Amino acid sequence: QTYLFQYTFAVTPAHIKRLYKRFQALDKGNKGYLSPQDFGSVKELATNPIGDRIIGAFFSQGQETVDFHSFVRILAHFRPLDKNRAKRPDSPEPINSRISKLRFAFQLYDQDNDGKISRDELLQVLRTMLEMQVTEEQLESIADRTIQEADLDGDNAISFDEFRKSLEKVNIEHKMSSRFLH
Repeated sequence: QTYLFQYTFAVTPAHIKRLYKRFQALDKGNKGYLSPQDFGSVKELATNPIGDRIIGAFFSQGQETVDFHSFVRILAHFRPLDKNRAKRPDSPEPINSRISKLRFAFQLYDQDNDGKISRDELLQVLRTMLEMQVTEEQLESIADRTIQEADLDGDNAISFDEFRKSLEKVNIEHKMSSRFLH
C-alpha cells in the first residue's frame, strides 16, 4: 500500500517507518518533537557552512519545535522528483518540484523574509559558505556581480522571480535531492 501525503508525494509504510526512526534518532529525549539543537547530531548539517540556515528552515518564525509531520514536510523538499508519476491537472504543485526547491533555497538567502535577497543578505551567505577562502574585497565583488547579473528590475536586490530565472540552467533537482527514503 502507498500513502499520498498531502504534500503530493507517495510513500509506502516502510518509508514512513524509516523516516520515523530517523526522527526518533534525532529526538534524544523521546519528547515527540525536535528542537534546533537536536539537528546538531546530523553530520551533513554540522559540517555544512549554512547548516544553521537549513536547520532554521525546519522552524516557522517563532516556532521552537518540530513534530514528525513538519519534519517530513521539510525533508520532502529534498526528495527527488518522480518523473514517471503522472501529474493530475487539479493536483497542487509537489513540494519536491523544481519551483518548490527554488523557493526553499531562496528562503535560505532571504533572511528578513521581505521577498528579496539584498546585497547584505547575499554577503552573509557568501561569508558563511566561503569563510576564509577569499578576501572581503573578493566577496563584495562576487555579491555585486551576482546582483548585477540577476537583478532585472534595477532595485539592487534579487526577487524570487529573478532568482528563479538566474538558475534556469542549473540542475536544482539534482543539487537539492537526497534519497532519505531509500
